[in-house]
Amino acid sequence: MSESTANPKDITRLLRIMARLRDPDGGCPWDVEQDFDSIAPYTIEEAYEVADAIQRRDLADLRDELGDLLFQVVFHARMAEEEGHFDFGDVVEAVSDKMERRHPHVFSDADVADAEAQTAAWEEHKRREREAKGEDRSALAGIARGLPEWQRAIKLQKRAARVGFDWPGPGPVFDKLAEEIDEVRVEFDAVAQDDSDAVKSRLEDEIGDLLFVAANLARHAKVDPGAALRRANAKFERRFRRMEQLAASDGIDLSQLPLQAQDAYWDRAKAEEREEGTA
Repeated sequence: MSESTANPKDITRLLRIMARLRDPDGGCPWDVEQDFDSIAPYTIEEAYEVADAIQRRDLADLRDELGDLLFQVVFHARMAEEEGHFDFGDVVEAVSDKMERRHPHVFSDADVADAEAQTAAWEEHKRREREAKGEDRSALAGIARGLPEWQRAIKLQKRAARVGFDWPGPGPVFDKLAEEIDEVRVEFDAVAQDDSDAVKSRLEDEIGDLLFVAANLARHAKVDPGAALRRANAKFERRFRRMEQLAASDGIDLSQLPLQAQDAYWDRAKAEEREEGTA
């Protein structure tokens, strides 16, 4: 059966398309040249585009982005099949087995009180699976290094908190944040006097500490730092674009203005948002 006559909603159609694209004889030269390493950045990018479509509540775009993300799974599975490791069916079987195994309260007779208890049970299942494989038994084991660093910071902090290594509330986190800001200031002053690699490295360390504590504060506030930063980015972009529009309507090139005059346009953009209730 050709791709054109196959059921358009059947996953086997997509698998056939992928096989054709990867065929060294008549396939797509770009697709044929790819490997796991070269495709991995696209996989990450597609996951972010899914998150962006969700944030914008654009369900039509979400459908398309989920398709693009699914294609990434099919791509990796096809490359693995070509090397004799596993195929797409094995991926489906593995995740199906895992979901049933990690949800005994659904697929067997185990009891789980609520979502929080389920999260704890899920992590316990993962821990036992790692132990069975002879993997790292640390409380921090299994946290992927490929995660965005904000997300990885939160996961590290949550894991440490499970064994009691955590501040009791946001108060000490605020104190630590102030301490880290002071330390960053010290290293900024040091770099102004000595811009050697060693001094710059200390500044990088201190800024990293500051960001790590900021992530911890977000965790205590039950705020996703990635989502918060996306909102901040969107706010900045929205206001900056409005600044450009306001300046252009006055016949002015924003880039030619001094900072004080640019700030005036920024304040106008903020004032408009407050009036519209979007600030």
